[in-house]
Amino acid sequence: MTLCTKVQNNPQIETVARLAKIIWTEHFNEMIGPEAVAYMIETFQSKPAIIKQIKEQGYTYYLIQPGQKAIGYAGICLNKEKDELFVSKLYLLSSQRGKGYGKQVMQFLENMARKHQVSKISLTVYHKNTTAIQAYKKMGFRHTGSIKRDIGKNIIIHDYTMEKQILSEESIK
Repeated sequence: MTLCTKVQNNPQIETVARLAKIIWTEHFNEMIGPEAVAYMIETFQSKPAIIKQIKEQGYTYYLIQPGQKAIGYAGICLNKEKDELFVSKLYLLSSQRGKGYGKQVMQFLENMARKHQVSKISLTVYHKNTTAIQAYKKMGFRHTGSIKRDIGKNIIIHDYTMEKQILSEESIK
């Protein structure tokens, strides 16, 4: 059974949006504040926002589902011109963190990067999300900079950029 299931229909998109609301609220309310989190969920992780990202912006979403029930999700964008697979989202329910699922999802994404012959995986992570930053470092990502973005409603988000070089299948052999 595959851990990552590609999101391809409305019920799956609704599951991602439902998970986003739970995960973002439990994880980011304290870091960013409830009003900013509610705005970000509506703007970036509501059903209409997810549909737009898939249909118009080239994103692919995956449900993280080790059994019958989805426990998280990932959103990625393959960019051949930048020679990268960008991980836009990788979120797990708090009860499922620390069980190795993030590492398994990242292995799945590394294999995908190799299959599409891109040399790196990149991501952004909120600068105060120290647990995620440490997890990414442990998985071989390195800090490459930081960006501040105005996402609307006078909300400035400060993210770190991170990346991991991916060895080609030939280099591994």
